[in-house]
Amino acid sequence: MSESEPQSALRELQATLTSPRYWLTVGVVVLVFWITGPFGTLAAMGPIKRLAFWLLLHGAAFTIATVSAVAADRGLTPLLRNKLARMMIGSLLAAMPIGGWIVILQSGLMGDPATFDEFIRQAAVSLPLCILFCVLVYLTTGRDEPQAPFAVESAGSTPEPTSVSAPSLGETREPPPLLARLKPETRGKLLRLSVQDHYTDVVTSRGRELILLRFSDAIREAGATPGLQVHRSHWVADDVVRRLSRGPNRLTLELADGSEIPVSRTYAAEVRDRFGDRG
Repeated sequence: MSESEPQSALRELQATLTSPRYWLTVGVVVLVFWITGPFGTLAAMGPIKRLAFWLLLHGAAFTIATVSAVAADRGLTPLLRNKLARMMIGSLLAAMPIGGWIVILQSGLMGDPATFDEFIRQAAVSLPLCILFCVLVYLTTGRDEPQAPFAVESAGSTPEPTSVSAPSLGETREPPPLLARLKPETRGKLLRLSVQDHYTDVVTSRGRELILLRFSDAIREAGATPGLQVHRSHWVADDVVRRLSRGPNRLTLELADGSEIPVSRTYAAEVRDRFGDRG
């Protein structure tokens, strides 16, 4: 089932906001600012009030910058090919609302006057933090992605079988775009893909690697590699399937490396058509 752009952006936000690395960074930043008390907060506030101030400030600032970066990544895709550049534009634009939030907090918790000059000053001060937020989100969500529509399997929905046909005779097969995401030493013939939380486990003829990428996008980036999605969490290349086993309650694919992949009912008919002669 295809996913709309807002749903795709929400999915990326979810991946970011559930990343331990993301929250570890937030916690470290809050801790440093709480202990050091910059911008006069050490003298003007007690420990509890100062902790509340920096939690509110950085909690909102990280959220605003993250949402802005992800929104810009989606919105500017037709104009800019570089993912980091798109996200950086969004994060830098977030300096304005972040500056406004800082002025509000200072006025409410420190009694400072809320002036336009202070708003401009705080927006300028927020720019380096916005760059930090952008880099953090970029590292969390992954590297540049090929410009293609996004799709995920919605909870409770029946995903459509996903297969890739072999190229016609005389056609030169390009390396799967997915291989560009792997370390050079892992790039080999694509064998199978599996879901691992927010990650996809990519197995090639030269090893395996976990990458932060939606499973449906990983299948799409398999490109012209002949293969078939056989389960909600598994995709296999055609030439690694050794045998199709028919058990009393389910089908199972035995692969060349000896591993076994379950076949769900959704894909059973297509699996029988594709691999039925390997029983």
